[in-house]
Amino acid sequence: MAKITENFSLHEFKCKDGSDVPNEYLPNVIELAKNLQVLRDEINKPITINSAYRSPKYNAKVGGAKNSQHLVAKASDLRVSGVTPRELANVIERLIKEGKMKQGGIGVYKTFVHYDIYFDGKRARRW
Repeated sequence: MAKITENFSLHEFKCKDGSDVPNEYLPNVIELAKNLQVLRDEINKPITINSAYRSPKYNAKVGGAKNSQHLVAKASDLRVSGVTPRELANVIERLIKEGKMKQGGIGVYKTFVHYDIYFDGKRARRW
């Protein structure tokens, strides 16, 4: 089990269909994991990754966007026991503003938060 950071291992970022993260996207996973480690250290609670890398076939199956950051291993859907998605998103937003986490997309859903490390340099995506 290849550890990426103190609390995250590569297997947590695999596609839910069982496929591994392609080698070409491993740098993205490492960058994503490092940012999630900052979040983990801040909240001091385990983070569950519901979804990270998605193969094109799996992404289509779950109705993911055609240009989803999950396809290139730059996105994760997260949940933390005892923390609401809105609270988690607020912590991520604060850490981004403090320069501790990379600017990227944040989406708040009923049971999880989407965080990705994609930023086009213009505006951060929020939903």
